[in-house]
Amino acid sequence: MSVTVKPRIASERATPSRFELLATRVPRAGGEREPMVILNPATGEQLASTPRCTAADVELAVARARSAQQSWRRTDFGTRRTILLRFHDLVLERQDELLDVIQLESGKARRHAFEEILDAAIVARYYANTAHRHLRTRRRRGALPLLTATWEYHHPVGVVGVISPWNYPLTLSISDSVPALAAGNAVVIKADSKTPFSALQGAALLEEAGLPAELIQVITGAGTELGPELIGRVDYVMFTGSTATGRQVASQAAQRLIPSSMELGGKNAMLVLEDANLQRAVEGAERAMFSNAGQLCISIERLLVHEKVAPQFTDRLVDRVRKMKLGPGLSYEFDMGSLISEQQLASVTEHVADAVAKGARVLTGGRARPDLGPYFYEPTVLTGVSEDMRLFAEETFGPVVALSTFSSEEEAIRRANDSCYGLNFSVWTRDVRRGRDLASRLQAGTVNVNEGYVATWGSVDAPMGGMKDSGLGRRHGESGILKYTEAQAISVQRLMPIAPPALIGARRWARLMTYSLRLLRRLPFVR
Repeated sequence: MSVTVKPRIASERATPSRFELLATRVPRAGGEREPMVILNPATGEQLASTPRCTAADVELAVARARSAQQSWRRTDFGTRRTILLRFHDLVLERQDELLDVIQLESGKARRHAFEEILDAAIVARYYANTAHRHLRTRRRRGALPLLTATWEYHHPVGVVGVISPWNYPLTLSISDSVPALAAGNAVVIKADSKTPFSALQGAALLEEAGLPAELIQVITGAGTELGPELIGRVDYVMFTGSTATGRQVASQAAQRLIPSSMELGGKNAMLVLEDANLQRAVEGAERAMFSNAGQLCISIERLLVHEKVAPQFTDRLVDRVRKMKLGPGLSYEFDMGSLISEQQLASVTEHVADAVAKGARVLTGGRARPDLGPYFYEPTVLTGVSEDMRLFAEETFGPVVALSTFSSEEEAIRRANDSCYGLNFSVWTRDVRRGRDLASRLQAGTVNVNEGYVATWGSVDAPMGGMKDSGLGRRHGESGILKYTEAQAISVQRLMPIAPPALIGARRWARLMTYSLRLLRRLPFVR
């Protein structure tokens, strides 16, 4: 479906000239570049354009970043901390401008764009205050007590390539770059071709906060063209996107023997137990299913409700979803915004149509809304979804959820885990201990109890990532910054080597070492 409507949103802060200025930040290795037109999904009209980068531009961006990193890696943690905290403050001070940019290029509702403001600020503050602790040189136990002294160092890998998607254009570009920068690296971001300006705006704010010029670069263009070029030049790859593309990224990184981490697809389940607070569960379900119109890797697409409370829960949920307010606009009045593109609208439409044709029933929604904008689609709840339907196991990545019932806790766990994905699950119960126990049996990298996704995502001191086909590695916490480093062990041997002394001989030395190891085994304070 392709429908163009008159613009319904305008901004005094995010003007065309502002976008043009941001586009000048894109590196160009001489000559003109074909413009890449960026559309406003809420209206279908042209927003602005950026250069379509080439392989030469990628090479230039990485070279600039690598040069800037040579001095940055030697900066002290106090300097890095000051810059990141200033960035935190700028994000909050300039949030209206950032929100406008995010909304105008992604089409999401303002309340969902604000999640990106929160994320960027929280992540910057966290690593500003903890990077020195995560990266400090640590004394480790040596090979032989007293004779061997060992230390663990962490060095920056060099240049980190961040390949970010369109659904959370600030969070998944800048927030993933912050720990890499805090660890002493440079960053080159390959921003998605639909949403480059959020990354460009974030990079500009980092430099305004005091980050050295050229330490963070943003290249714009098609991922199929620039992704391989970037992976071929950087020292680490952070990718967020589909599982299919993630396999290609991981394969290319492996060919170069460079590390990578990635958050990929999800078919996330929410379990509503028979003792759940239904009012809270219904409110949480709306947020978990329809934030950013369901275009969120950790959003809920499978809703499993205990049969004892299913009728009441379903009635309340359907009533709440029907009252959701859709529309474009740079205000907080709308509950849900637009899908990103005609392609995404077609994918969502096909999933729902396929399910309905095979016997699923639409409880609410199930229609495109061209009267609001070209890519709007109603929040949709279906029941009767079976294994022969595409949306049963495939990630829809839209405002569509399949509701079904279960009769026992064991059944709920089995069905939730019956997926190739394992990214983010949700459990609702009044018994928190029961909820935690059940959550620990779910095969997902993050599980929220009495929340949809924000609790674990916002707990940035804890690792976040996917199991199974949902990804490799983790963001956030200690692992989210140590992954951007090379670990090094340095040992100093004292008095005597770990080798047979000439006067003892190999046989006697072996006996001595055997006796020593048996003695150490009996000392509880020696690991």
